[in-house]
Amino acid sequence: MFKALADPTRRDLLDALFVEDGQSLTALEQRVPMSRFGVMKHLKVLEEAGLVVTRRQGREKLHHLNPVPIRLIHDRWVSKYAEPWASALVELKSHLEDTP
Repeated sequence: MFKALADPTRRDLLDALFVEDGQSLTALEQRVPMSRFGVMKHLKVLEEAGLVVTRRQGREKLHHLNPVPIRLIHDRWVSKYAEPWASALVELKSHLEDTP
C-alpha cells in the first residue's frame, strides 16, 4: 500500500475519487496529464493495494475509493504517535484557561 501511495499521480487519482466517488476511466483520465494507458496502470496499482474498487454499471467500469486501508494505517501508525501531542495540547489549554 505504501508503494501505491508513494506516487503523486496515484494520490491525485485518490483525491479525485474522494471529491467525486464512482468515476469512469474517461473522467479520471481528464484529471491527469497522461495517456489513458498510463491512468489504467496507476488504477491497477491502486486496485491491487485495495485502495480502489471497481464496479460495472452497464458498459462503464466505475472506480470507487476504499478508505478502509488508509484508516487502518492511520489507526495503527499515525494515531499512536499523535496521541501524546494531542494530550499535551489539551493539558496546556486547560492550564492556560485555569490561570488568572
